[in-house]
Amino acid sequence: MKTRGNMLIITGKKLLRSLTKTILLIVIVISSLTIGWQHQAIAGLAQGDAITDPKIILRYALPFDNDTVRRLQGSIEDLSRQLRVKMWGKINKDIKDAAFVLRVRRDKILAGVPEELQPKAEIFLDELTTGVEELKELGKDRDVEGLYLKRRELLDIMTELEESMVVGYPFAIPEEYANLPQLLGRATVEMKTNKGDLTIVVDGYSAPINGGNFVDLVNRGFYDNLEFNREEDFYILQGGDPPGPEVGFIDPQTKEYRAIPLEVLVKGDAEPVYEVTLEELGRYLDTPALPFNAYGAIALARPEDDPNGGSSQFFFFKFDTELTPPGYNLMDGRYSVFGYVVEGKEVLEELTAQDKIISAKVVDGLENLVQPTS
Repeated sequence: MKTRGNMLIITGKKLLRSLTKTILLIVIVISSLTIGWQHQAIAGLAQGDAITDPKIILRYALPFDNDTVRRLQGSIEDLSRQLRVKMWGKINKDIKDAAFVLRVRRDKILAGVPEELQPKAEIFLDELTTGVEELKELGKDRDVEGLYLKRRELLDIMTELEESMVVGYPFAIPEEYANLPQLLGRATVEMKTNKGDLTIVVDGYSAPINGGNFVDLVNRGFYDNLEFNREEDFYILQGGDPPGPEVGFIDPQTKEYRAIPLEVLVKGDAEPVYEVTLEELGRYLDTPALPFNAYGAIALARPEDDPNGGSSQFFFFKFDTELTPPGYNLMDGRYSVFGYVVEGKEVLEELTAQDKIISAKVVDGLENLVQPTS
């Protein structure tokens, strides 16, 4: 018998067809989708067009303030949307906007970079300038594939540039969590499975406790050779259940179950909300910095009746149009997303509960992991 009951996720999916209406949602929209959870909760709604690219979500989650670089980022990102419908006028406008920012607003971008990192930022800006000129030529030739590839290359450079703008850590983590590992920045994990490899970016800027717990367990080799232990209707893949009676990590020093609190940073908030769901706070319309919009979001699994009972088990969310329909999101604020699969989507699509993790390794950012002080 597992000591903390069956770990759990979204039993509400099975009740999805019993849709309800609430007075609150009728006020907000004429006909809104809700989901029947076991505790009959009102579903949270994330408004607007959902961003489904995990790398874009991660760029916007970086804690810095520079409107000029965000404008540049937006122009290059928007190319994908315009390329899908071959709106060449708008494609050329995006490219011209990017070129204008790099030519006229370069100093404003550099002003957001610490002085000691500005020489490297200058190199990034030179590469972006050259790349945007290449975009112009590709646009003239209407080379769709070439534009997609060059866009991806430039956005990877944008990520490095924007990461150099982050100065220090953006908030103080509550002292009550000093006994837990903390990720004060980002880390990259390479997870090898029997079907292929996944690259996961763990975001400690938005989820330092949940991210720190995962990175610490990866670094311990906890997940090596563990089988995936649960899947739900092809939209959830869960792992991290150790062999034996326990359902989570038992700290070898304390001999106790390491319980990890629910942790959700809302866009615009100075620090995360801990231990309670956004729904319980009545924040139905608030959007987390790390939403479930993207395929391959990775979040902490937990007992259905205890938001603070998670430990080692995690789940990959395979984007589901019923739980995350366009303009709404019925998952956010109930579970702690702490990162995304950024490479290996095709591998994740093939993984099931009959597969296993061969190994997981922190390949970048381990220096951002801070071990407990007590």
